[in-house]
This record gives sequence, structure tokens and C-alpha cells, in this order.
Amino acid sequence: MNTLNKLKPLVSSVSLLSRNYAFKSDLKIKWVRPEKIPCYKPQKSGDLHPIRAVGGTELLKDYQNSKELESADDTVKAMFSLEHNRRREMLENFKEEMVKRVQRHELDYGSIEAKLGLMTAQIRSLQEVMEKYPTQSAAKVHLKELIDKRKRFLRYLRRWDYRRFEYILEKLDLVYKPYPTHFHWITRKESLQKLTDIYCENIKNTRLQSYRQSLESQQVDFLAKKLENLEFIRKEQTECKVPITVSSEQIQAVKKQYAELMEKRKQLEQKTHEEE
Repeated sequence: MNTLNKLKPLVSSVSLLSRNYAFKSDLKIKWVRPEKIPCYKPQKSGDLHPIRAVGGTELLKDYQNSKELESADDTVKAMFSLEHNRRREMLENFKEEMVKRVQRHELDYGSIEAKLGLMTAQIRSLQEVMEKYPTQSAAKVHLKELIDKRKRFLRYLRRWDYRRFEYILEKLDLVYKPYPTHFHWITRKESLQKLTDIYCENIKNTRLQSYRQSLESQQVDFLAKKLENLEFIRKEQTECKVPITVSSEQIQAVKKQYAELMEKRKQLEQKTHEEE
């Protein structure tokens, strides 16, 4: 027992030395866990537009081509309009509209395009229901199954007929969002490491930019001094009749560089003055 009592302070001190995950950083970096988007949301499913608002004087699907209603009075027409009927009738009109966008002919309801149009109408209808009643588990399960089924159809169509795949996406206002090849957990530690790297990179770029501006501000004086020294060296070598190491081409090149830099400075100052 005495030996164990002597070892306890040593164990506690070692654990304190190794416990570094709870230390707070001095950097002003704040990480907020990204909000989890449910799988049935349009951001995940790829639906660009919600269900179209259908109602008012629009007739039911089965009575749109009725000749008797053309000569009927307003009361009779109102009885067959979507305004005085159930939401189910409105959904049937929306399904018919989505299928007609992509069907191959007037009687086409079995092709992959027609099935995708029908599934898209059902998905957008259920998404509207989930926005109003997010606790309906049965609707949520059915919606997820429809989204997964539509993704399988789109994946198949993308593989075997890419032109039809693009046509479907354009007509139905969809964005194809396949499942990721691998799942990656978003953790606080890794995110803080990335944010710290970005923070350090920004500091480095800021200081380099500042140092660059400092050097560019000294460039004019440096070139003027260089030009003066080159002319002095050439003059002294000519008077002393020693081999000339500074050619006139070098002096002309420095003069040209000095003139270009002065012109650039002048244009920059003029532009800054106009902006102010």
C-alpha cells in the first residue's frame, strides 16, 4: 500500500504532462461545426426549384380538354378547377406537367424519362410536405427511397446515354449529386489544423507583400544610384586609360529601366488620383 501511495503523485504528474488536447490556442480562430443538412433537402437531392404553385382557375387533368366546360357558366367551371378541389388533384396536374416535359410521345409513360419526371414530381411534393411537417417519419422514408431510386436511374442514364442524361437534367431542373466515393468525418481537431494552416499562410503572404512593397518603394532610388555609379566608373576608367568594364549598353539599359519605372509610377499615381 505504501508503494502504491508513493506512485500516485508520479502517475498524476505524467498524465498532466501528456494531457495537451485541452490546451487553448492563442490564435483568434473560431470553428463552428457545419450544420447537418438532411438527405431529403433540395440541397442534397439536387432539385433546383420547388413544386410549382398550381391553383386558381386551372382545370383538373381529366377535364382540361372538355368541350362542355367551354360553354359552361363560371359556377360549373369553378367546381372542376383546382381551387375547389383537393391537393391530390393539384399534384396529379403537376405530375402530368413534369412527365410531358420529357416524354418521347403523347402516350409515353413507361420510358426512363417519363419515370424520372414522375419521380421528380413526387419528390418535390413530399419535400413541401416535409417542410410543413418535419416529424412525419413515413413521408421522410418514402421521400428518401424516391431520391435514392432517382439517383440510381440517373447514374445508369449517365453511364449509357450522356446526351439524354443532360437533356433530363435541363428539362427537370436537376443537378446530379452522386454519393461520395468515401466518407470523411468532420472533426474539430482536423478543422482547427486546417484553419491554423490558412491563418499562418495568410500571415506569411501579408508579410511578403509588405516586404515586396517596401522593396519596390526603394527601387527608384536604387536605380538612380546605380546609374550614377555606372557613369562614374566608366568616366574614371576612361580618364585613367584602363580597360573599360562598364559598356554604354549597360548604362542605356539601366536608363531605360529607370524611365519605364518612372512612367509606371506616374500612371499609378494618376489612376489613384482619379479614383479618389
